[in-house]
Amino acid sequence: MKILVVGDIVGAPGRKAFAQVCAALRSEGRIDIAIVNAENAAGGRGLTRALGEELFEAGADVLTTGDHVWDQKEIKSYLEQEYRVVRPLNMPPACPGKGFTTINTDFGPLSVVDLVGRVFMGTKPHDCPFRTVDALLESKVLPDGPIFVDLHAEATSEKIVMGRYLDGRVTCVYGTHTHVQTSDEAILPGGTAYITDLGMTGSKDSAIGRDLKSITEMFLTGMPAPFKVAEKDVALEGAIIDVARGAREASSIERIRVKVPECHE
Repeated sequence: MKILVVGDIVGAPGRKAFAQVCAALRSEGRIDIAIVNAENAAGGRGLTRALGEELFEAGADVLTTGDHVWDQKEIKSYLEQEYRVVRPLNMPPACPGKGFTTINTDFGPLSVVDLVGRVFMGTKPHDCPFRTVDALLESKVLPDGPIFVDLHAEATSEKIVMGRYLDGRVTCVYGTHTHVQTSDEAILPGGTAYITDLGMTGSKDSAIGRDLKSITEMFLTGMPAPFKVAEKDVALEGAIIDVARGAREASSIERIRVKVPECHE
């Protein structure tokens, strides 16, 4: 089974890039499943029901989120009704939705866990991601089969430690949130595929997907400014992980970046 994991989709350019690249990879037989971080799909802030459905129609099988999950009010009911969309598991348990899901595939069940980091991630009351994922794995609620963990976090150290901490217990640990792809993809000693950050799916002629002019003005003046989604030089970033049928460990991980022209509104 070949699973595509996609870095944070930013706005309409990112959504359109995902649709084009996912369709091409499926037609070429390079992927069977797509797990997509939709944290910034709605104009760079959160996810809506309509955009979630758009991404599923474009080929996504599971959508993960992160610290911007509550930016769009309608996401609460969508999370409660759509099991393929998850919010970070280590948010307070009273939050709507779930932090993990299992989908049935032609290769058997596949589980996806969403976590948010705590280092440099503001003052929101997130529980410890390490203890939270420990409790989930020890509960045995996840069926046999691959387990993918999206750690939406700022600090590379937090992501690196999580990868080693879960090595041999899950199939893949990958980082999201920074929108900058790292080049450290590897199969760890215990068989877990790992990469510190997948990058993003959106404009590369930007500041993490946002228009450079407004971001530059903010840095020069210190004044708040509206951040438009950038539209030029669009690419999909992520990785493809290969898992043998019935296996928990990964066989390989391939980092990818695919440029897609003309993906603006």
